[in-house]
Amino acid sequence: MISDGFGIASEGLARAYVQTHSSRDIRWGSMLDSMLVGATRTRSSSTLVTDSAAGATAFSCAKKTFNGGIAITDDNAPCGTVLEAAKHKGYATGLVTTARISHATPAAFAAHAVDRDMEELIAQQLVGAGLNGTAAAGTGAASVDLMFGGGRCFFLPQSSHDGCRSDELDLWQMAQDRGFRTLSSRKQFDDLLKPHEPPSTARTQLPVLGLFSRNHMAYEIDRSPKDQPALSEMAAKALELLNAATNVTAAGETPASPGFFVMIEGARIDMAGHDNDPAAHLHDIVEYWKTVAVVRDFIDRNPDTLLVSTSDHETGGLTLGIDPEYLWYPETLHPVRKSAEVICSELHHAEDLSGDQAILEAHIRNIVLPTYLGISNFTAAEVSDISSAATEGAKACKRGVGRVVSNRAHIGWTTGGHTGADVGLYAYGKDSSQLRGSMDNTHVGEFLANYLGVDLDAATKSLVHVPTVQRGFVKRKH
Repeated sequence: MISDGFGIASEGLARAYVQTHSSRDIRWGSMLDSMLVGATRTRSSSTLVTDSAAGATAFSCAKKTFNGGIAITDDNAPCGTVLEAAKHKGYATGLVTTARISHATPAAFAAHAVDRDMEELIAQQLVGAGLNGTAAAGTGAASVDLMFGGGRCFFLPQSSHDGCRSDELDLWQMAQDRGFRTLSSRKQFDDLLKPHEPPSTARTQLPVLGLFSRNHMAYEIDRSPKDQPALSEMAAKALELLNAATNVTAAGETPASPGFFVMIEGARIDMAGHDNDPAAHLHDIVEYWKTVAVVRDFIDRNPDTLLVSTSDHETGGLTLGIDPEYLWYPETLHPVRKSAEVICSELHHAEDLSGDQAILEAHIRNIVLPTYLGISNFTAAEVSDISSAATEGAKACKRGVGRVVSNRAHIGWTTGGHTGADVGLYAYGKDSSQLRGSMDNTHVGEFLANYLGVDLDAATKSLVHVPTVQRGFVKRKH
């Protein structure tokens, strides 16, 4: 499990919020707190401050790479991942995320690219298309049996209403042609392996590609349960399907599969950190806790299973307390009802419709501050801060909204990017006692490979013809 962008201070933020809001004892700790076994050091090969691509590659390949590199080495050669090696050995495999499935962290377990923004190539590789140099039909086989997340647009042709590719490849149809069951709605998700169905049904429902949003999935604070499943629900379904599929045998037979490997990512913890949005950050952390609880419950029922949880890096340089006072106010986050992302999208729409600063500020005074942020005693300066930020673009707007809430809560942020801080390392289940202390992120990858008994070098040798450069790629501006 990867809690993207989640640092030790983030755990402290969520813990203090729950202690305050739920009247818990001050000694209360989260489920993650009880699983802490050490720390992960996060640098990449190119810098002391990693990005998610290099950070995830350290976990997947047990190798350092440069920022932006997806499961490749410093010389741009693809490196075999623990997921690919597990697939070669007969394990069932899965990726679950709240980001686009082609985003850096999930991509680094099942795709190979010299730039994380080559998501058209990454999407092809995820469904087994273009793995051997043929961009259209492809001759390789997908290494992932189950994928749940967002990012449907990179699987649809440019001419499609929801497509964001630069070509006319229809990977959604291609996935279906390759045997994938494709899901895009909450109902389709709920219909997968219903309780009354026998476990043998699971084998017929894999491989499965479930993408429940065009782009990233919604922040937990904004998520509509009727439209999108939560991370904990996707994780529960993934565990159920993968476990059933690897345990179904004819009477008296030994299971054909040694088990399963699944990477589960709480991706939007990181994105809220980039936005300096403390409430969205909080709600996605609490949902990640729920997901950890789901996995722990599974392990309690299947004790031959191991859970490892860590982060690729810390995001935002979060501080609990700002100079000069020694305090912060968790309760400030409780009445917040929407993420800065949704608020700023609404403000941008309002500005486009009216072009009138007075109307924009009236919306901030009448709706945004009292209703969305729960601030009724707002100041003229706070209205002005959000209004000014809203006219400077989406990034400035989101940080402007987050800054108003953070200042009232006495929460500080040192950056809108990543930091080089160590992050927590957590483990539970079989052989979890073998993970102890402070370790480099590549050592986490080595541990996973050894635990699964897989050969990363052999997996690497099978990738010699895999293209790592997307044709016609143009680097987009961030």
